[in-house]
Amino acid sequence: MPCTTILVGKKASYDGSTMIARNDDGFYDVKKLIVVEPDKQPRKYKSVIGHLEIDLPDNPLRYTSTPTVGSNRGIWAANGINEANVAMTATETITSNPIVVGADPYVRYQKATKRGEKDIPGGIGEEDLVVLVLPYIRSAREGVIRLGELLEKYGTYEANGIAFSDEDEIWWLETIGGHHWMARRVKDEEYVIMPNQLGIDKFDFNDAYGKQKEYMCSADLKEFVKKNHLDLNQDGNFNPRNVFGSHSDSDHVYNTPRAWFMGRYFNPTTYKWDGPNADFTPESDNIPWSFVPEKKITVEDVKYILSSYYQGTPYNPYSGVNYMEKSMYRTIGIARTGTMAVLQIRGYMPEALKGVEWVCFGSNAFNTVMPVYTMVKKTPKYLSEVSTDVSTENFYWGSRLIGALVDPNFGSCIQLVERYQSAVASQGHQLINEYDAKMIASKDFSLTEEANEKICAMAKKETIRCLNNVLLQASKNMKNNFNRADN
Repeated sequence: MPCTTILVGKKASYDGSTMIARNDDGFYDVKKLIVVEPDKQPRKYKSVIGHLEIDLPDNPLRYTSTPTVGSNRGIWAANGINEANVAMTATETITSNPIVVGADPYVRYQKATKRGEKDIPGGIGEEDLVVLVLPYIRSAREGVIRLGELLEKYGTYEANGIAFSDEDEIWWLETIGGHHWMARRVKDEEYVIMPNQLGIDKFDFNDAYGKQKEYMCSADLKEFVKKNHLDLNQDGNFNPRNVFGSHSDSDHVYNTPRAWFMGRYFNPTTYKWDGPNADFTPESDNIPWSFVPEKKITVEDVKYILSSYYQGTPYNPYSGVNYMEKSMYRTIGIARTGTMAVLQIRGYMPEALKGVEWVCFGSNAFNTVMPVYTMVKKTPKYLSEVSTDVSTENFYWGSRLIGALVDPNFGSCIQLVERYQSAVASQGHQLINEYDAKMIASKDFSLTEEANEKICAMAKKETIRCLNNVLLQASKNMKNNFNRADN
């Protein structure tokens, strides 16, 4: 599933929190935000796509989940934060190459074709990963270990990148073929950008097979590379992109331009991004996986970059100028997004207040993001009661409606959206600050659900206000408008 991910280390963020965020760019998937209590977590899990049955442990933790509504393709939980304040987002669909996949084929479901034969289950994939991993881990590192064990045992039918975070660490895991994987820790002072490509550009086998301070991998990964003649590097350094990744024509219009725009935004003067002597162009294969940002990164920065459509460049599809390059590259904020979440773990807060999930639905270019505390037993109806029928009574459909109205009326409506985005984000911060102070002073941390209700009431009010405004403007722009004075 095409997505875009950004990971922000605690020394790169504005407040010392870790942040992981991802656009879940499905096919207009209807999404909701819920809490899964331990007694609702399955003990025997069966995947829909892989037809695989897996026994799960008896001690799951409570966790937030953003499942697909009305789907016959499985849960697709997307992301969440568990009660140990560990976050996970899964997954970023990535790429590989024929030599790797030929050496370790994907594990795909095979339906029996003859009488007496049995179906052969497939491996695990995006449909399954949050449910199989997040309820059972108490650190980001444990997330890598558990998922790695599942991949080695069951395999996967696709190539994916998965992020884990706790208050101290962020880890990024990439699958390699059907059963292999590697993971790299994000340095505290850096951020990571990930379009739909295998991204890790450096790997240290000595550390992975030793102290595992910065790297981990499947037990036989080094042997697998050597046996199958996969190492294409010439300089003695092991760059996984050259070994496990792709550099196709498709990458140069679909993937690398997004990495270029994200790096250009956070490090505008570190490198030259434009012109004939640019260090990196939208089609460069060597854009770094991680950077030290020129200034600390806020939630709003993350939201902006995951909503972006090449503003300030000739590639902006909404530009009034008729550039030849307009719309030649896939934008980051795209129409079919189901949800985006910024999963923030605030290590400086009491346990009950560390996890904050900033959530939005629909196309990020035109939606807004709001925070909710995750140490709760339920989420407000505005987030959790969502059906496949259009309604203004929930955040998902309100967001989708605004996007569909604004897109064809961009010039006359975008300022209305920008005011809406600012209003919800500002009041969201205000309410989180207010309730943080109130709960710390009173030591009554049961107010997290009350806070979430207030935040949702605010977001609903602002969403309806924006919807009213853009609907009126869109109505004025209808092609069958007529005024006798026009003649």
